[in-house]
Amino acid sequence: MKDKRILYVSSEVVPYLPETEISSMSFEAPRMVNRQGGQIRIFMPRYGNINERRHQLHEVIRLSGINLVINDLDMPLIIKVASIPKERIQVYFIENEDYFKRKATLTDEDGSLYPDNDERAIFFAKGVVETVKKLNWSPDIIHVNGWLAALLPLYLKHYFKNEPLFTDSKIVTSVYNQSFDGTLDVKMIDKVKFDNIDQALVQVLESPSYINLMKVAIDHSDALIKGSQEIPKELEDYLDASEKPVLGYFPLDGFAEPYAEFYNDKVLTKC
Repeated sequence: MKDKRILYVSSEVVPYLPETEISSMSFEAPRMVNRQGGQIRIFMPRYGNINERRHQLHEVIRLSGINLVINDLDMPLIIKVASIPKERIQVYFIENEDYFKRKATLTDEDGSLYPDNDERAIFFAKGVVETVKKLNWSPDIIHVNGWLAALLPLYLKHYFKNEPLFTDSKIVTSVYNQSFDGTLDVKMIDKVKFDNIDQALVQVLESPSYINLMKVAIDHSDALIKGSQEIPKELEDYLDASEKPVLGYFPLDGFAEPYAEFYNDKVLTKC
């Protein structure tokens, strides 16, 4: 992986949030690439329950200060950054007071999904790309983790399709078993279509369930990874039918070599 540039985009990363399958892999995979001489960047939302003082987050003024249009509303984008101790890895945080300041991640204290999670997903996808553009950093691979990041492949392939920085970037999405009950806002498809994305590409978002959201991510990725030992059968079948490179599940204590081989042999050379 020496000198390869890999952008990791995740809904959660340790040590900033508790350990889960997604947050742990979103730390271990970048660390593996970093130790093999690759260049990495990590992006995640700046949720209100991340302790800014303890983790030494600070705003990057030169990257902040633009507005993203979400469903015809201007929403300010703030970028903060921190370094993972002992790893020399920088993590960029996408922040907006309306979307991410609340003291939880994806659900409220009663366990109910936030009603604007669909807009948060759109904001996160756009915010990542606009920030990487400001960094003028062209990734070889963009690796997506977590359903809140699942719109990124769609937006890269369509909304940002004429952005030269990403012309040669390959998109990998990990599919996990971390789902949610019910659906996001049923008007989600209209908010995506507002960004001049063809309805035919997102027809399944008429019912924005976890499975349908991940189907959109799979459709617009170049390669896929099974991030959990068991994933919903409907997604398992969808992966099998995708005719794209798919890497099977590997646990944290045995993923490094298979991931590196997959990046090199399937993603960078075959996609």
